[in-house]
Amino acid sequence: MSTTTAPVRIGAIPSFAARRGVHYGWIVAGVTFLTMLVTAGAVGAPGVLIGPLQAEFGWATSDISSAFAIRLVLFGLLGPFAAAFMNRFGLRRVAAAALTLIAAGVLGSFAMTTIWQLFLLWGVVVGFGTGLTAMVLGATVATRWFSARRGLVVGLLTASTATGQLVFLPLLASLTERLGWRSALCFVLVMLLIAALAVLLLMRDRPSDIGLAPYGATGPASAPPAAPATFKAMLASPLVALREAAGSRIFWVLFGTFFVCGASTNGLVQTHFVSLCGDFGMAPVAAAGMLAIIGIFDFAGTVGSGWLSDRFDSRKLLFWYYGLRGLSLIYLPFTSFSFYELSIFAIFYGLDWVATVPPTVKLAADRFGERANLVFGWVFAGHQLGAAFAAWGAGFSRTAYQTYLPAFFIAGVLCLIAALAIITVREPREQALVPAAA
Repeated sequence: MSTTTAPVRIGAIPSFAARRGVHYGWIVAGVTFLTMLVTAGAVGAPGVLIGPLQAEFGWATSDISSAFAIRLVLFGLLGPFAAAFMNRFGLRRVAAAALTLIAAGVLGSFAMTTIWQLFLLWGVVVGFGTGLTAMVLGATVATRWFSARRGLVVGLLTASTATGQLVFLPLLASLTERLGWRSALCFVLVMLLIAALAVLLLMRDRPSDIGLAPYGATGPASAPPAAPATFKAMLASPLVALREAAGSRIFWVLFGTFFVCGASTNGLVQTHFVSLCGDFGMAPVAAAGMLAIIGIFDFAGTVGSGWLSDRFDSRKLLFWYYGLRGLSLIYLPFTSFSFYELSIFAIFYGLDWVATVPPTVKLAADRFGERANLVFGWVFAGHQLGAAFAAWGAGFSRTAYQTYLPAFFIAGVLCLIAALAIITVREPREQALVPAAA
């Protein structure tokens, strides 16, 4: 009895790219870059909303920060399950659903009048939407579509996340100042629509879907792994990965250091830097401009980190990244908050904003093999728990003590502790790999 293989439907756009010698993985990476850039802009938008929401509704800083902290928690905790959803339903469907959820949360906030609605819309709805992509989307695309240049791709996609969180802020701050915070959110909605159209038109799930091997691979495209038989099994797969990874010391070191990473970036600086500068007399637009400088230098630093992580010991890179970040945060309260001194901080801190991600992804991949994307999802959950802790803690500090400065000192010290913790980890290749699921 003979069998035949159904021909692979390549499609017009992949065929167009192939005729011009462009591997379609780069197009998928470009769409992913845009998607992560825009969703990160939505994650960063609350950085310019705290003041206007206080002025319009009279809500306390601690209450607003708590709502935004829920968003950060969900942004992280959904990471492992987002990886399972991508394995089951595909990149395009999950990314499109995520963008739709974020847009729904942003659109609903136009009509909110009470604090519980802020918790629901920006805490839960936007939290779920951003959590379905997070950094797991970039890690999955890099793993599926690239055999060569993987570290560089991870660096580029990671940079898109941090850069989107920061570069959009000056424009959002300007729109908020001139036209109101609702006008600023209209811009976010337009960008979400553009990203959704790009995903629906250009995103593909796997190279094998269009008859390709991953970029740089020498052999034929491998068949995708079998999806879990049931929806329950799909939801259980991240928990199985967590149970297996939890027996490894390196998992907890990566989880703990990424907790510190989130506490010293997204939760603290992204959420409260504009308000901190306002306490020292700097206008919101100027403060958001400093965040844009951080974002620009972050792009260079993170891409460079991806290049370095392919060539040097990831543990030593992380030691320097966390150590230098800690020193920069401890330095910040001693500045006069002048343009010159804040520019020095922005450049130095920006180069290190999320440079930690490529070597962390590499350590997870080296140690956990087939389960790397699920395990990294849990490590990233630690990142966002740290971000939520800092978002709430800094808001509490401002409400209780009328200053953000203790939060910045604490974050700096935590970074120094993280630097010491990561350097004690043994080389991952010297440890037995966690067995992959059959």
